[in-house]
Amino acid sequence: MGKHEVRCVGCGSVQPPYALSCNKGDGSLLRAFYAERRLRLQDLPGIWKFLDWLPVQGIIPGSGEGSVTYRSLALASELGLKNLFISFSGYWPEKGARMSTCSFKDLEAPPTVQRCLERGDGTTLVIASAGNTARAFAQVASIAGLKVVLVVPEVALHRLWMASKVGEITLIGIRGDYTDAIQIADKISALDGFSGEGGARNIARRDGMGTVMLEAALTIGHLPDHYFQAVGSGTGGIAAWEAAMRLIVDGRFGSKLPRLHLAQNLPNAPIYAAWSGCDLGTGCKPQEMFDDVLFNRRPPYSVKGGVCDALSDCGGEIYGVTNQEAASAKALFESAEEIDIFNAAAVAVAALIRACDSGKVSPGDNILLNITGGGLSRLREDLAPAALRCDILVSSSDEAVKFLEG
Repeated sequence: MGKHEVRCVGCGSVQPPYALSCNKGDGSLLRAFYAERRLRLQDLPGIWKFLDWLPVQGIIPGSGEGSVTYRSLALASELGLKNLFISFSGYWPEKGARMSTCSFKDLEAPPTVQRCLERGDGTTLVIASAGNTARAFAQVASIAGLKVVLVVPEVALHRLWMASKVGEITLIGIRGDYTDAIQIADKISALDGFSGEGGARNIARRDGMGTVMLEAALTIGHLPDHYFQAVGSGTGGIAAWEAAMRLIVDGRFGSKLPRLHLAQNLPNAPIYAAWSGCDLGTGCKPQEMFDDVLFNRRPPYSVKGGVCDALSDCGGEIYGVTNQEAASAKALFESAEEIDIFNAAAVAVAALIRACDSGKVSPGDNILLNITGGGLSRLREDLAPAALRCDILVSSSDEAVKFLEG
């Protein structure tokens, strides 16, 4: 099978190595199955040390900073927990965290860009994003020399900055929300010379995010009992589940899946609504949320291999977190751990607080809290991030296509 095979989770068929969907018409997610069944570390920096469990052959030098896992003392004491571990994806040099985009999207972009380069078709990669993903892909594509088109809602353009040299990047602002950005990106991807990266369907993105679980298992010595993360699409939860399954097959990290605790920011919480059966309505606007990067109206929930399967397999929980809960959790975390965090990460902290209060976790449980972004204030002390220039602001896919073709 070579280094890995790409298989459909639904029908089990082997797919072409760079496929994003099943060629038999199955709507299921695809998954990478690696020939190396034990976690073997390569002598490479960052996430590239997990190269055996990434669906690429090579690396992009100068990219791929990984998450850092450490045992919490201060926040753990506040919550009455004995074994709280924090996975920090961001910029915190004192802890060894040096992601210059301050976001765990740094874990997704390098293997995805490398996989695109190895595909070798020379197309321009198209990325739809609420900000953090676009920033990460802009950085890695600039390092790798890959052309990219970023499609970002106008309200999220302030998140498009870089602390390094900018490459061949086209930034299109959208008068609309993230769902509109996805639809316009899909139209652009259908043009000759352009290709979409696939979102949750791209195994490179998921396995890049899955390195959070790999890094944590190495630090803790075994799989955690519980895993907390804030989600928009839920792809990070799927990635953690898939990585945990690989670690169980390895045999050295335990035999029980971590219980996923995924948190969404009310009122835009389609995964929470679907899982709990409640009706939250459809009128939410991104600006009503504590963090609009979690705004996603079309998460991969019911698809085979998606969020519902992940939650069902590990007895997971979904939390609908209010803005007030998230704000309080953010203040508590930053005071206790003495580092600033993104608002989305605060939603995960709020879910952990609620789980502690309700008894869904016990004081002695091994808990992994994924802080998916932070350290921006710390980064500004060391570096001078500069805003990316928006090339055009459009209201429709026709405008975007005309601009690119002109």
